[in-house]
Amino acid sequence: MIALLGTPWSDVPDLMLPALGETFRMVGLVMAIVVLVGGPLGLLIFNTSPLGLFPNRAVHVSISWVANLGRSLPFLVLMAAVIPVTKLVFGTTIGFQAALIPMSIAGIAFFARLTENAVREVPRELLDVGLAGGSSKRQIVTSIQLREALPGLAAGLTLNVIAMIEYSAIAGAIGSGGVGYLAVNYGYRRFDDNIMIACIVLLIALVQLIQFSGDRVVRALTH
Repeated sequence: MIALLGTPWSDVPDLMLPALGETFRMVGLVMAIVVLVGGPLGLLIFNTSPLGLFPNRAVHVSISWVANLGRSLPFLVLMAAVIPVTKLVFGTTIGFQAALIPMSIAGIAFFARLTENAVREVPRELLDVGLAGGSSKRQIVTSIQLREALPGLAAGLTLNVIAMIEYSAIAGAIGSGGVGYLAVNYGYRRFDDNIMIACIVLLIALVQLIQFSGDRVVRALTH
């Protein structure tokens, strides 16, 4: 039997815990940007469509194209494509800052579409009742669309967080830090089997926990 080689198991937590903290920091910051930008963008995409509250074909086509562009490229290609922007903004093409822009672009585009789909599921009759009752379109967006779409938005947010964990792992290739960087730097480049196994187990457990928590939230929000 071939023995697994690598960092002693007693030393693994000393490497894994800081990496996990870096992953949380990276994903948390990106998700804050994603929700603040992607949510309103998704609402705008839907509400400028023919089914929305303020149809506008030109605006709808334009922002839909932008959202589709962000989702069209594989993440590795996107990271390479925005290197000039990253260099211009942060002065570097490696590390956490280099991963921030491509992760935000991909996350915003994804969450915008998830938000659009969640709002699309709100029955049109509810919007018509709000309009007939004298509510402004802004009030309808906040008090009807968002409220009724909460389960779908929670499910979409769960998917987005999981996707960002995946992207943070991929971003480890450019030294972004986190569990992905540990897997690349130790598990792949140094053939450290113990670190690779620990990274895999940790990522699986993290995704399962997030999915479980997200499902509980969705059930709680479902009428």
